[in-house]
Amino acid sequence: MNDLTAVPTAPAPAPLPRDALTQHPGLELLQRMMRGELPRPPISEVLDFTLVEAEPGRVAFEGNPRAAFFNPIGSVHGGWVATLLDSCVGCAVHSMLPAGKGYTTVELKVNFVRPVMPESGRLRAEGRVIHVGNRIGTAEGRLTDAAGRLYAHATTTCLVFEFGAAAR
Repeated sequence: MNDLTAVPTAPAPAPLPRDALTQHPGLELLQRMMRGELPRPPISEVLDFTLVEAEPGRVAFEGNPRAAFFNPIGSVHGGWVATLLDSCVGCAVHSMLPAGKGYTTVELKVNFVRPVMPESGRLRAEGRVIHVGNRIGTAEGRLTDAAGRLYAHATTTCLVFEFGAAAR
């Protein structure tokens, strides 16, 4: 066996397996994704962002804005910004959920403070839980650059549900 075959590789991007969602708490799932034990979501590959931190009630992603994400006027599309913020605030809620519980965004409010350009460099989206109950979770997030400059901030309301109940 050579050195290349001995290095474990992360699974290809894919939704999390249903059994993982029903058997492991949200925080554990996020931490296992960071370690490469579970697949990262396909959207993170398409939009070039990565889960970098996860602890109870706080999750951070980092992403690279690039020209492929331009809107017609030549700045990075607000949808890219909103996706990073939706990811960090939703996953912050998920980090507080027990095994068998999931979430979905009910409302996302984004405030854009300055335009994002490829020259902005790698950006960090950090979400923090405000409250998580049996049915509703709320969180807030900030998108900043390496110097701490704020590009956008957001709040979310998430519906909390049990897997299996969502199909009804």
